[in-house]
Amino acid sequence: MFELSMTRLHEVMLILYAVSVLLYFMDYLQKDQKANRLAFWLLTIVWVLQTIFLFLYMMRTGRFPVLTLFEGIYFYAWVLVTLSLAINRVMRVDFTVFFVNVIGFTFMAIHTFAPVQASTNAAAERLMSELLLIHITIAIVSYAAFSVSVVFSILYLLQYRLLKKKKWGQKLQRITDLSKLEKGSVILNIIGFPLLLLSLILGVQWAVISLPYMIWYDVKIIGSFLLLGIYGVFLYRRFGRGESGRTLAIFNTMAFLCLIINFLLGSRLSSFHFWYS
Repeated sequence: MFELSMTRLHEVMLILYAVSVLLYFMDYLQKDQKANRLAFWLLTIVWVLQTIFLFLYMMRTGRFPVLTLFEGIYFYAWVLVTLSLAINRVMRVDFTVFFVNVIGFTFMAIHTFAPVQASTNAAAERLMSELLLIHITIAIVSYAAFSVSVVFSILYLLQYRLLKKKKWGQKLQRITDLSKLEKGSVILNIIGFPLLLLSLILGVQWAVISLPYMIWYDVKIIGSFLLLGIYGVFLYRRFGRGESGRTLAIFNTMAFLCLIINFLLGSRLSSFHFWYS
């Protein structure tokens, strides 16, 4: 009964989310303030329903829901919705909100239609610990920060191209200026980098304490540290070498592709991250 109720709740959330994204797209094309406001309130309802689901799930399982890929994707989508609502209220960058919600809707759909495996949940219960929970939660929050950062970078590249071709229009004005887009991208990477570093430190500490042997050449471990190095290079190029502009935006976009590969493929190929697949 609980599973059926949750399935229906997810279907309602997905429909509302889809309508919200559609309205944001209408606003994107026509600068429709009514559509923008309605999209914001529908997204707020989605966030409330997501939060209710998280609370009910925690009440049922007795733990914070991030220990499986199924749970992690949902929490990631929830963080993205939270960030998009905050951006919509604080920064007023409409295009950023639209693209962030496209990413969030994609992962929400993956979560809704993905099969839930009892064995995976059972493994999560066996491996549950506060250290592991903190490690995974911080990692997902850092991934969300990097996700919003790449949206700023993509919009930077779009704005740059429009300016290069001298296409002056409404869309150019609404994307906001290049400096603001670059600043948003860099700030979010500044937030994401130390969070990812802390997550890796806690993850290694948990593995050393809890596992009978530590596999340092594991795909997930290598991929995570490479990812940390890539974003470290981004920050070095920005602050150490003073680089900025289009080249840095392209580098950030490539870094995010590496993140997606590590998040989805790395967990599948890992020899001991099986609770997270």
